[in-house]
Amino acid sequence: MTPAVRAFVELLLERIRNLEARVGLNPQNSSLPPSTQHPHARPQPRKRKSKKKRGGQPGHEKHERPLIPTEQCDDVQTLKPTECRRCSDKLSGSDPEPLRHQVWELPEIKPHVTEFQLHRLDCHCGATTCAELPVGVPQGQSGPRLMAFTALLMAFYRQSKRRTAEFLSTLLGQPCCPALTVKIQNQVTAALRPSYEALAAELPIQEQLSIDETPTKEENGKAWLWTFVAQMFTVFAVRATREATALGVFLGEKFQGIVNCDRAKMYWHVGRLQWCWAHLKRDFQALIDSDDPQVNRLGHDLMRPTRKLFAAWARYRDGTLTRAGMKHLMTPIRAEIEALLLRGAFSGNERLVGMCDELYDHRQWLWTFLNHENVEITNNASERALRHAVIWRKLSFGTQSASGSRFMETMLTAIETCRQQKRNTFTFVADAVRAHFAGRPATSLLAGA
Repeated sequence: MTPAVRAFVELLLERIRNLEARVGLNPQNSSLPPSTQHPHARPQPRKRKSKKKRGGQPGHEKHERPLIPTEQCDDVQTLKPTECRRCSDKLSGSDPEPLRHQVWELPEIKPHVTEFQLHRLDCHCGATTCAELPVGVPQGQSGPRLMAFTALLMAFYRQSKRRTAEFLSTLLGQPCCPALTVKIQNQVTAALRPSYEALAAELPIQEQLSIDETPTKEENGKAWLWTFVAQMFTVFAVRATREATALGVFLGEKFQGIVNCDRAKMYWHVGRLQWCWAHLKRDFQALIDSDDPQVNRLGHDLMRPTRKLFAAWARYRDGTLTRAGMKHLMTPIRAEIEALLLRGAFSGNERLVGMCDELYDHRQWLWTFLNHENVEITNNASERALRHAVIWRKLSFGTQSASGSRFMETMLTAIETCRQQKRNTFTFVADAVRAHFAGRPATSLLAGA
């Protein structure tokens, strides 16, 4: 074969090997998202199916919405019978304890419109002076609460701009078009941006961060949505790269904390990692699913102590096991897992050598949680934070501009941080927009941190 043909054939063979390696991958033995697997193809749960019928069981405690006090009702109608249901005689009087039945209904929704009449008056000197809008009144026709509600419809409830405009017009009687929603999202971004940048500035001084990233699109080009989860706040960022340079922009050189992450190599330069055991468990399951007996055996051997690790951690988390007791249980588990990784590294099996060698060489990143009390063994916090963003991306196909990416990262940051701090997201966004129009600093998202 000519060199060109040989290179092409080698490329095809490499492609075939890569495809064969992916055969049989699923969310249980890889990092594939659960949505990639058809519901009917998922393994059945191990829990035995109950023979009870669906719904409430006979004799269960009744659950119903409690009645609110009569004084809080907007309308109270007193209904009395006029005649006896048996003899038809006239009835009079009142029941001291009547049966109470309450019906909840939506009021007619009508926008509150305020008109500002700016008078222009002439002076004897020949000049004309026009009145100015009061401080805090926007130049446009949308008020702070309407703008906050519109932004949340798009970012929190994942509605498209066209559906958002239709919702406002149809249900709220608020004239709106898709172009107006774009204008509103840019104004809300400007109002929330100082709070966002204040959170981002706090990342380098955090003791622990759970970090993850997921692909997205910006202007039909590939981009990455990063998430940084601290104890009391979360920061999202859309960047064009997945490389460590994007990580360094937020953490900087002075970051001395610990990062919960998967085994992606852009995190390695941080040097203070806790590798996610949930990812490792899926990797060990992939070994179990292999057709190679040697690979399969090592997968089973690694899975047994891994299950013990999760069981001991669960007891420690729920308070039934002290930290000293947990560390005592982890000592033989650690020794067993490291011995098995060493066995795989010297097995001579190409399916095992690379992974086991990497894990053994960096085994200190498997056990960081033993030396630092508040470190989790997984990076599930960042994956949970990304879930809403991933669903939004699947519905919207990413953003169409840099300003759209800024809106996305800013709103996701506000939404997730308010959830962590148990704050009302709508109230926070509306207050931030109101402060922006008034020229005042917005309420800090660090207030609850």
